[in-house]
Amino acid sequence: MYTLGYEGASVVDFIATLKRAGVSLLLDVRQLPQSRRPGFSKRVLSEALKEVGISYRHVRQLGDPKPGRDAARRGDMAEFRLIFNAHLKSDEAQIAIQEAAIVTREETVALMCYERAPKDCHRSIVAERIRDIVSVDIVHLGVHPS
Repeated sequence: MYTLGYEGASVVDFIATLKRAGVSLLLDVRQLPQSRRPGFSKRVLSEALKEVGISYRHVRQLGDPKPGRDAARRGDMAEFRLIFNAHLKSDEAQIAIQEAAIVTREETVALMCYERAPKDCHRSIVAERIRDIVSVDIVHLGVHPS
């Protein structure tokens, strides 16, 4: 399973990175799949991915709630982790993790969010939870200009 963030990336380079890795399904784990960065809002991104044969699925239930995002922006990573881990205990998040684990068995999956550094992003926590179920390697991809 792969993870990557689009911070500082162009959509062309982002998609090229997914293609090079052989990703067949992108799971967007942003709570709000919108972006000021061109090409990274849900509809536009899903259409661009479809053109190159990559499926897209938004998984809102695995997004970081606003209080967690606010804590991360303040640099309070302990508070961020506390909030996000509490969120992951919800029934909706538990179901979403199970569903993500199922598709990870069947497809080459990448989890996406904004942050470039995986240590600063909730997608790493989500990936670890999925790995606990399906025992897959987690590879954090960096997006590089093509």
